[in-house]
Amino acid sequence: MANQKILDQKQATIDEIVENFKNSSSFIFLENHGLTVSETMELRRALKESNSELKIYKNTLVNRALTSLNIDLSEELNGPKVIAFGADTVEPVKAVSKFAEKHPNLEIKVGLIDGEVTDLETLKKLATIPSREGLLTMFAGGLMGIVRDFAICLDLHAKNLEEKQ
Repeated sequence: MANQKILDQKQATIDEIVENFKNSSSFIFLENHGLTVSETMELRRALKESNSELKIYKNTLVNRALTSLNIDLSEELNGPKVIAFGADTVEPVKAVSKFAEKHPNLEIKVGLIDGEVTDLETLKKLATIPSREGLLTMFAGGLMGIVRDFAICLDLHAKNLEEKQ
């Protein structure tokens, strides 16, 4: 029979995984095939810039934590996995995708975005979304275009009214 201390440590890790899942909008499962320590540290730094984290857990503990949340990823949890997660939905995906382009040893497998299992194609689409600031800039530009067109319309209408008088 297993030592109670070891069982308590495992349960604490499962609780940590569940807590990280509940506090995160995105969970990305990656396969690490020979990344060096310096490359792993580089990935950690890239994720930290986007307020995200990189953790390595035992697959059995991750599977137990996800099972307690009614999520089945047992087929995906084979081999060495690394988990990237963050409070933002898109930023961890973008950081990992950018890193994976430069480092073929890192392979994105599957993700959990807002509690839903997400395939690789969807993760790739999410990685191409501009940043929040970029989206706000595009939105403001669109609004300014509408206001400009409205101002031109009012000006033309005013000139038309002046000509009629």
